[in-house]
Amino acid sequence: MTPKFTAHLEPEIVLNKRLLFVTGKLASSAVTEAVSELAMKYRFQYEVIVLPISVAALMTGRWLLKNLSLQSRFDFIVIPGYLQDDFDLVQSNLDTKIVIGPKDIRDLAVLFGSSIDRSDYGARGIEIIAEINHADRLGLSNLIDQATRLTTDGADRIDLGCSPNSRWTDVGKAVGALTKKNIKTSIDTFDIWEAAEATAHGSSLVLSVNSSNREASVDWGAEVVVVPDMDKDWLVSISQTVDFLQKANVSFRIDPILDPIGCGFAASLDRYRTIRKEFSSVGTLMGIGNITELTDVDSAGINVVLLAFCEEIGISSVLTTQVINWCRSSVAECNIASQLVHYAVQRNLPPKRVDSRLVILRDDRLPVFSAESIATLAGNIRDNNYRILIDREQIHLISASVHIRGSDPFLMMDELMALPASENVDPSHAFYLGFELSKAATALQLGKRYEQDQALAWGMLSKSETHHRLKRTYRRKK
Repeated sequence: MTPKFTAHLEPEIVLNKRLLFVTGKLASSAVTEAVSELAMKYRFQYEVIVLPISVAALMTGRWLLKNLSLQSRFDFIVIPGYLQDDFDLVQSNLDTKIVIGPKDIRDLAVLFGSSIDRSDYGARGIEIIAEINHADRLGLSNLIDQATRLTTDGADRIDLGCSPNSRWTDVGKAVGALTKKNIKTSIDTFDIWEAAEATAHGSSLVLSVNSSNREASVDWGAEVVVVPDMDKDWLVSISQTVDFLQKANVSFRIDPILDPIGCGFAASLDRYRTIRKEFSSVGTLMGIGNITELTDVDSAGINVVLLAFCEEIGISSVLTTQVINWCRSSVAECNIASQLVHYAVQRNLPPKRVDSRLVILRDDRLPVFSAESIATLAGNIRDNNYRILIDREQIHLISASVHIRGSDPFLMMDELMALPASENVDPSHAFYLGFELSKAATALQLGKRYEQDQALAWGMLSKSETHHRLKRTYRRKK
């Protein structure tokens, strides 16, 4: 997750200015190290003030005001991110401008540099159609539940997939129930009766038509999706169906069909470019499931690239599904991806440092503690509470007179339990350390950031955790 700060300090703002950085005892060396590098890069003057508290996470706004001896020579005061909720209290009692820094000192660099204007971020230009495969096999209650979840995830329309070898006799009832809940639907069938029933009860789009059923579409009163005939030249057959529909005043959009990788993928992308050139005023649909569902790779990155292609050439809608497990969040991914690529294309800039919700496996940044700052921290700790940190190679478990290094939590716990000072670590403490060491090992393996008592960030899939360290004190038994 991208840290949230009260303000950005852009280079022209901090040039030759005087900044005061507030920290606690244990982080003082790391803060000084980080600020020193930033001061050289952005050319500002600074001072680091170490307040009489071990960790900045324990500060409150009132405590800060009581212990901060403010000197008027500073232009900005940067306070720890844990004080974000107390910003108004602190700022109203000080004349110098307060800037909320990050909770993790490794993020200090993010506070500097040009910020991106996201004031209008979130718009998108691509309709997301989410298909429910074999919708005819679901009970009505289950169908409504799935459709509701998909619309919550960002789907603009629910596509009801019909089984090709059997007729869905209750299709009208299902469409009517969804329509009453204000859920837009399309019907995915070549069966003329199913299409007629669905459109009569509220479906406003039919997937799909070609020479086999286009004449029936005149009576549906709905928009249709034109696809090529399988046994004819793709462009010729699409053109023939388009000509028929135009003469019959039937609304339509075109899908020249996206082929799977290894089966003509690149050539099928050319077909979409051709359609956009030949029928520039007509809407276009791309069914992206042939790539996301049929490729052994997590779907998020593929969805971004495919929607970027659609955004750039003007494809107005995508059809997606989430049947196979690696696509289980594909609709939500498309919702975010469409916002990201729309923002980038509208501004003619790369979609970087804009929205990190689709950076799922790894993180958008990987700041690490230097060996020197970890060694200094270990040397300064005088209490028996454990701190867990990682660098690029190993995990560090640190307490008073204890500094265990490794990458295997089991071996690290064996080493800890063998220390004479530990004697017996109580069960709750052992569980806590095992849980945190396991998270640290995962972060080390994947190249993710780790912060003790914070959930690992998984982009849009992230879930928060209770901050046990701030609620309970874990100590070795004496």
